[in-house]
Amino acid sequence: MLWSLAKAALLGPHQAMLGEFDYIIVGAGAAGCVLANRLTENGRHRVLLMEAGGSDRRFFIHMPMGYGKTFYDPSINWMYKAEADAGLAGQEDFWPRGKVVGGSSSINAMVYVRGDASDFDDWRSAGNVGWGWDDVLPAFKAMEHNEAGTNEWRGHGGPLFISANNTQRHWTGKAFLEASIAAGLSHNRDLNGATQEGVGHFQLTVQNGRRNSASRAFLRPALKRKNLAVLLNAHATQVVFDDRRAVGVEYLQDGVLKRAHAKAEVIVATGAINTPQLLQLSGIGDGAHLQSLGIKTLHENRHVGRNLKDHQGINYTYRLNVPTLNQVLRPWWGKLRVGLQYLLFQSGPLSISMNQAGGFFRTNPARTRPNMQLYYQAFSTLIPRANERPILSPDPFPGMSIGLSNCRPTSVGEIIANSPNPLVHPRIIANAFSTDHDMQEMLEAVKFIRKIAAQKPLANLIEEELRPGPAVQDDTDLVADIRQRSGTVYHPCCTARMGPDAKHGVVDAQFRVHGIDGLRVIDASAFPSIVSGNLNAASMMIGWRGAEMVLKGN
Repeated sequence: MLWSLAKAALLGPHQAMLGEFDYIIVGAGAAGCVLANRLTENGRHRVLLMEAGGSDRRFFIHMPMGYGKTFYDPSINWMYKAEADAGLAGQEDFWPRGKVVGGSSSINAMVYVRGDASDFDDWRSAGNVGWGWDDVLPAFKAMEHNEAGTNEWRGHGGPLFISANNTQRHWTGKAFLEASIAAGLSHNRDLNGATQEGVGHFQLTVQNGRRNSASRAFLRPALKRKNLAVLLNAHATQVVFDDRRAVGVEYLQDGVLKRAHAKAEVIVATGAINTPQLLQLSGIGDGAHLQSLGIKTLHENRHVGRNLKDHQGINYTYRLNVPTLNQVLRPWWGKLRVGLQYLLFQSGPLSISMNQAGGFFRTNPARTRPNMQLYYQAFSTLIPRANERPILSPDPFPGMSIGLSNCRPTSVGEIIANSPNPLVHPRIIANAFSTDHDMQEMLEAVKFIRKIAAQKPLANLIEEELRPGPAVQDDTDLVADIRQRSGTVYHPCCTARMGPDAKHGVVDAQFRVHGIDGLRVIDASAFPSIVSGNLNAASMMIGWRGAEMVLKGN
């Protein structure tokens, strides 16, 4: 009610109108930046890109290892918190999301993983025609320029440079890979190639020592086009409708409520948290929930905000008997040296991701495909720092971490608008590890981490296991540790999922919202199911393919 009164006041003499556009894209994240580039490419359409955050022209965004400095920065981060979760021992998990041009591609760890081929075949099998692996591979290849060159799996000549991650790596990563192979995994030289299974070096969205976000790769080249307008610090409050057709977007900017009009379509690309909230505030969702907030139901669809999927992860941390990046990044003289190296040459430890190696494995041979992702980090961060993820100030002793996250969790959560006021964060109910399946495979996976750590040559470098420590051995204690120390690895999706009809999802296979004209959702919320690995690549891919569908009028 308070928001309704405030809105009524703002819509009086203070309302401002913006010019007319063919397309309005709400959200300049991974998919939104791609959409803005491709929809303006032919010069025939006037496009407005609307972003709730501000500019990405910040040093710690573009310096790859500056990731820790953006982790708790409210000026560029939505700083979400999930509700207390029994699956995480009652803790309220922290969910950072990018509130800045480039979205979460501007604050992520830059690991470029497309997903397993079978993930996309699952999309097609769920009734989404045109979304199998054979359908999406050409789009991945078209948008990429892979440093490793071209072949039947890799693209070359596209706008998105993908680093092969061949230089600047810490030498202990080689010991991790050799130990993983000794533990039974295969060496995979291209984790985006013929198969995802095995261990190797991750490809990265890094170019010339700088983060290669969706903003840098796709939006920046498009900014010179006269048919693209970009609005920053413009918080969308609702989609505007004429009957059941989307005709514009209402937004707050500098405390003033404004409105932009779209002649053709409104495209919502605000991500797995903000997109369902915006749809609900616009009258699309569970009618009973909307009524409880005083929002008139335009279109009933109970899938909006539901079907939330996310990867959960945990780190095992070790003290080593040889120097790691801790000894490089912790002391002031080390910071000075690598800082100068980065400033002068855009090279050194600050120029690549903290996740330099890893891969995918099956927690038991009976599984038909990999169900866990591995990460190797040549540093450790057990000692916290206020308001910062201490990547640039790691522990004072030699340390490293082996992390993992589940690929296809069966636990399901939801995103629920908490108020008709769009500035109030929605409720995030993660329901982590709420199925026996998810906990069982995590239990199998952490035991495999210890198997890797016990193999030479890595075992020769390990002095002791610090977390969870050698006292944690039996299944009961391991499960308790998983619940206490696990958390999101920042891959929410599926909250406005694609489905063949309104009984199965929110949007169709062309991203059109079921039951509504002129409105599409093109971002990770539209994933029919979660993909194996980091979501940035798949989010950009659906932006690429979604733009083609918009331009064809599909």
